[in-house]
Parts: sequence; structure tokens; C-alpha cells
Amino acid sequence: MKAAQITKYSKDLNVAVKEIATPKPQANEVLIKVSYAAVNPLDLMNIHGSVKLIQDYSMPLTLGNEVVGEITAIGSNVTPFKPCDLVYTRLPLAKIGGFAEYVAVDANAIWYTPTNLSAKEAVAVPLTGLTAYQGLTEELAVEAGKTIFIPGGSGSFGQLAVPVAKSLGLTVIVSGNAAAREHILELGADQYLDYRTTDYWQVLNDVDYVIDTRGAQDIERELSIMKPGGRLLSLVAGPNKHFAITHQLPAWKRLLFGLVGKKWDKLASKAQVDYRFIFVRSDGQQLKKVTELVEKHHITPAIDPHDFDLDHVQDALELVANGKLAGKVVIRLTD
Repeated sequence: MKAAQITKYSKDLNVAVKEIATPKPQANEVLIKVSYAAVNPLDLMNIHGSVKLIQDYSMPLTLGNEVVGEITAIGSNVTPFKPCDLVYTRLPLAKIGGFAEYVAVDANAIWYTPTNLSAKEAVAVPLTGLTAYQGLTEELAVEAGKTIFIPGGSGSFGQLAVPVAKSLGLTVIVSGNAAAREHILELGADQYLDYRTTDYWQVLNDVDYVIDTRGAQDIERELSIMKPGGRLLSLVAGPNKHFAITHQLPAWKRLLFGLVGKKWDKLASKAQVDYRFIFVRSDGQQLKKVTELVEKHHITPAIDPHDFDLDHVQDALELVANGKLAGKVVIRLTD
């Protein structure tokens, strides 16, 4: 089969499409014939080695973290999935490889695609949806009746995070562009701030939770609107010692991440807030819950109109790295 691989970490996008052996599913795995693979900033980080302290890979590495496709074979211990089922997944951290014609994946990492979406649309859900779900239920451990703010929440993350947050009983406030206002409100947001006309740090206070999508430039402003005892979860600013401990990383990484995240921990402590960072993992049962919300709210992720096949994976990666996107970039593996 064909697969897009790298042979070493590099600042350059040196990706080659090669012929490799088709994987055979182990007892707890299914073999998926990939229809579409999504291209994410995480794929660029995998190429550059930016996350190798969290997850280091043996080379050569087949890239790709998010796929949709049809099951063609199952391992002896797999239930309830069967051949011909259309499924999707955020591939397990230790065994990615979605930029390929076939991928073998643990059955605990997959779920059936939403009934309201095409395969091409569905591939945009797992990584973002699981980030929202795990961020809210695990890292923030949200409690019903409290308030959450998502700055920059008008894009693909917000359209999944908002219904998940509402399903957990939260009051949801979002900032973003004016064009997305009605759509985000329809998904359940209680308040929407146009970032061009309103500085959120001037009008909000006593917020219990914040999901940071913007990084270092906004952390202090986000902390300034929070209630003592709250939690701030960053998707981009970087890990800290708590992240290293909860992920059971070795002592030297706990020390390193403690130093890296010291700035955020110090600022959060001053505001009497806990700082958290997330690196999303695969989870089929959580993906099931995300799928139910996608179906219930008729969520349709935006897909970039560019058409890429596996032979043009380099172009797809360069678009994600440098282009102006109109939605999730996907690679077509089968017609």
C-alpha cells in the first residue's frame, strides 16, 4: 500500500510517499481502508519533532492522526464492529499513520461516523471533538451551573466545544468574528462577543473556566476575568509540571516541563487559578458521545475546498502550514 512517511524530524516538510506492507490487525484491532485523512497542525508538529518530549516516534514514521474509512478486517477479540462498518478515529498517540491506504487501529479508539455527515465531513470531527470533551470533563472537571469562556471560539473548535459544554450544564460565553455569531448562538452559546468591537477583558468577570485557544498573547488577560478557584485550560501555550505528572512522564521530563510551564503556573497562582494543558488522546467511548452531539445539533464541520490525494500530501501540509484555510484540510485516499 502507499503511505506518506518521514525518515527523521526536520524543520522542512520532507514527506515521501512510499510503498509499504499493508498492516495486519492484531487481536484487539480493526483494519480500516482509509477514505479520508485530515491534515492538522499536529501533523506539522510531528514532522518538526515539536512534541517528541511528549510522544517520540521510531522512524520511518507514517504521518496522520485522524481518519475515516471502512473496516475491511477485524481481530479475533473485536466487538461490536464488523467488516463494512464506516468508522472514524483520532488514532492512538503511540500508533498514528493515517496518511496511508490502510491503517490498523485498536477497536477501543474508533466509533461509527455521524449519520448526518459524509465521510469527508466526518473526518474533521474526532481530534477537535475529543479535545473539547476531554478538556471539559477531565482537565477542567467542569461543574454544572458554572460559566466558561472560549476566546477565539468561532472556528472549528468552538462549534464542537459549545454543544459539549452546554450538554454539561455550563453557561457558555464565546468571542470571535461577527460572521460566526448566529451559528455559535444556535449551537447553544449564551453570550457572543465580537472581538473587533468588544475587548472581553473589559466586560467579563467572575468566569469559572477558560479554554485558551490563542496562547501566550492572551493568558494574562484571560486570567484577569477569572474567579478565584477557577481553571484555565490552554490548547497551545504549552505543558507544565502537572501535565507531566498526570501523564506519568519520567522525572527528568517533570523537571523540564516544570521549568517550561513555570511562567504560566506563576501567573495562574497569582490569580488563584489552576493552569492546565491538554494533548488529546484516542477514546472510542468519548467519541461516541461526541458523535451523538454532532447528530443532535446537526453540526457540519467546514471542509477546505482544495482537493488533495495522497500523492499531493506535501501540498496539503504546506497549505496547513502557510495557507489561508476555509476549513479542515483533508486528503482523499479512495474515490
